[in-house]
Amino acid sequence: MMGRLSAMFFLIGMSPGFYVPVLTNILLKAGLDSSELQWAWLAFPLASMISPLWIGALADNRFSAQRLLGWAGLVSALLLGAGFVTLDAGMGPWWFLGLFFASSVIGASMWSTLAVICMRHLRHSERDFPVVRLGGTLGWLAAGYVTSLVLNADASPVAGYAAAVVRLLGGLLAFTLPDTPPPGRSRSWRTLMGFDAFRLLRERDHLVFFATTALLSMPLVAFYMWLPRHLEETGDTRVAATMAMGQWSEIAAMLLMAALMSRFRVKTLLLTALLLSVLRYALFAWSGYSGERTGLLTGIALHGLCYTLYFITAQLFLDRRVAPELRGQAQGLLSLVSNGIGSLAGTIMVRVWYDQTAGTDGGSWLSYWAWLGAFIAVLTLAFAWFYRGLPAGGRGSPGS
Repeated sequence: MMGRLSAMFFLIGMSPGFYVPVLTNILLKAGLDSSELQWAWLAFPLASMISPLWIGALADNRFSAQRLLGWAGLVSALLLGAGFVTLDAGMGPWWFLGLFFASSVIGASMWSTLAVICMRHLRHSERDFPVVRLGGTLGWLAAGYVTSLVLNADASPVAGYAAAVVRLLGGLLAFTLPDTPPPGRSRSWRTLMGFDAFRLLRERDHLVFFATTALLSMPLVAFYMWLPRHLEETGDTRVAATMAMGQWSEIAAMLLMAALMSRFRVKTLLLTALLLSVLRYALFAWSGYSGERTGLLTGIALHGLCYTLYFITAQLFLDRRVAPELRGQAQGLLSLVSNGIGSLAGTIMVRVWYDQTAGTDGGSWLSYWAWLGAFIAVLTLAFAWFYRGLPAGGRGSPGS
């Protein structure tokens, strides 16, 4: 079972790994301007505000999670492939943007739905989930190298075609996963729309955690959206492969997660992730100042560690602290605030900030990355002050 779950993560991680690291370069080469580029990057955040919470509620109350996952994979793959066909055919940006958005709406729930399946069937979720989730990291890593070194598609719609094929395979595999029937039977419209998840925000720690996650996701968008542009300006011709460096540290962090979760409080792990994120953006800023790629490469290498310590800890935290009948919705809420609200606001923020700094004549990447790093530093201090956590030995022991 763990093998199939890991293979599923591999395929849904591999799919965006083909095109996300190079999407900016693909669209710029296709002739889109920065405004149209922004709409492409807004597609997934907008989609994440629509489907994950709702799909999570359906998995909690109406349909088997593996069937929801399978249909999401099949339909979103067809829409994604069609979108890149229109881009390749020069049919105009809005054909691509419309199909890309539709694909994102259908596919946005896949990560959180698969997490629900894993948490339900793995005997020791805190020990086994990071190992299974490692498949997604390996998939993203493999896609980056295939894009650059095999397909030579660092600025080509071919990366999108590969992503669609892999997601289609993932959709088919999903139907073979263990049956995961809904634990609840509620038929109220409030529950089926996923609104019950917002009850979690009544608890102080949950409110602080979700607010921090949304705010952290804002500058995180810049890593995916504009770092490839910075790398290209330094002369990097294998951007996808370079961006894949972050997955190596993610692999190491995933393998250590079980030990870390058993020895350290959740607050400690989340704070460590935030502090490393500050360091990462400081390294990007230093490269902006020096013109060298060393800071960029070191910061990319830290990305996987930062991501794992925060977002995988977050998923395990919710499984530990939330009642079983709300866990699907809780994972959907996490996706909504991170991939939805935070990324939506962040996409607009980092694009406007780019146009005012690095995107201007004689503009500076130093200012661009430094101010984003300062934003995360303030967020880190706020989280350290307001988040309390549970004492060791309390509910969800060790301390949360």
